[in-house]
Amino acid sequence: MDISVIVPLFNEAESLPELEAWIERVMKANNFSYEIIFVNDGSTDASWKVICDLQKKNPCVKGICFRRNYGKSPALNVGFERAQGDVVITMDADLQDSPDEIPGLYKMITTDGYDLVSGWKQKRYDPLSKTIPTKLFNATARKVSGIKNLHDFNCGLKAYRNDVVKNIEVYGEMHRYIPYLAKNAGFANIAEKVVHHQARKYGKTKFGLNRFVNGYLDLLSLWFISKFGGKPMHIFGFIGSLMFLIGFIAAIVVGSSKLYAMYSGLDYRLVTDSPYFYIALTMMLLGSQFFLAGFIGELIARNAEGRNNYQIREELK
Repeated sequence: MDISVIVPLFNEAESLPELEAWIERVMKANNFSYEIIFVNDGSTDASWKVICDLQKKNPCVKGICFRRNYGKSPALNVGFERAQGDVVITMDADLQDSPDEIPGLYKMITTDGYDLVSGWKQKRYDPLSKTIPTKLFNATARKVSGIKNLHDFNCGLKAYRNDVVKNIEVYGEMHRYIPYLAKNAGFANIAEKVVHHQARKYGKTKFGLNRFVNGYLDLLSLWFISKFGGKPMHIFGFIGSLMFLIGFIAAIVVGSSKLYAMYSGLDYRLVTDSPYFYIALTMMLLGSQFFLAGFIGELIARNAEGRNNYQIREELK
């Protein structure tokens, strides 16, 4: 099979028939063998009924229906597990992503040899309340991920080689960072394609301030896990050792200053009367706890199921 198109959706019943017909038209015009996997993320409208009706008319349509709303990342992850095509395309169900881009994306994967191609909606028809936070978010994501050639990490229109989606796990709200997940899994040949963006035709946007804030928190989590997930002692042990050392030196300074005052005949006070003693003691205790956290993290990492799960591209025997 040439292409698997994965469409996660939530309450998009009005747009589904038009989207399915558009995808079918593009596939037939280019003689692609294909499947369309609609993942209904707990919609409360008639989306699932529409998918069932579409499947009766077109056997290339497949559907997955969640019992409740889990989010876009779980929907994509389940779709990736089911995808059979050599190239996997993801797009949103709101008709803002154009299926006419599919042949170009397919060519960049199969002919140009890219692992992942991300769309870039250079000209957007979204309100400023969405475009400005998106620009800030993408600038931060480029800096943290090290993928300098992407301008739109969160674009729903992407293309992947099949083995990319089979070797990454999309969880939580990590769909925004699939290029970063792919890079961490060893698929670093990532490109970008300018794609056409259309104004939403039906329904209303699901974008809100909470998604913007959560996006930054998820990015920090992903960066931290990719850097220190397999070696927690490197971060917690370092911070703990540094804090303990600072506290220990401070305690020595406090004690030495009292001894100096005693032998010099100067006025002095008990060590326990000095606030610096308690600050030093707190630093030493916190440092010990950080070090122990790193040690426990190492024990957990060494017993993790995927600790020796390495991605092998080729093997000669």
